[in-house]
Amino acid sequence: MIFRSLFLSILIVGVLSCQNLEPRRPINKQKQVFLRESAKRNKNIIAIEQTLFRQAIQQEEKLSFLSTSQGFWYAYKKKIPIDSSYPKKGDRVTFRYRIEDLNKNLLYNEKELGEVSFFVDQEDLIPALREGVKYLRPEEIGVFLFPSYLCYGYRGDGEKIGINQPLRFTIELLKLEKN
Repeated sequence: MIFRSLFLSILIVGVLSCQNLEPRRPINKQKQVFLRESAKRNKNIIAIEQTLFRQAIQQEEKLSFLSTSQGFWYAYKKKIPIDSSYPKKGDRVTFRYRIEDLNKNLLYNEKELGEVSFFVDQEDLIPALREGVKYLRPEEIGVFLFPSYLCYGYRGDGEKIGINQPLRFTIELLKLEKN
């Protein structure tokens, strides 16, 4: 009798546990709202910056800008006709640069920033510089219009660069040492 009731109990529990379970829903809906609003805000910032880039490009008479898949624009101020290669991962590059706002107001000059030397895609540097140097060959000078998310983002630099400020970089690649 005890075995029979124990067997029935196990059978009932087994049958009841085979029902379809509903997945749990997130408890914290505020986080979802925050993420959705944050994504919306970032898309608006990007759209505004792209409009500012188009306005800055229209004011340029001597430069012919090209867009990239990373969201920035570039033009060659000095292009070398020699067919040399571009920097690749692991190559050591040395360059100097200046930072301006989109109205060409100087924020930091080459002397303040100094020469920079780093291994491509292997050292920590702001994304704008990491990506920009890949478009230059030795002795070339490029002008880059970078969105804020590739520069100093929502924090700025605490001095001359504001929050969510798109910037104009002029980069001169001085030396390329192949890996």
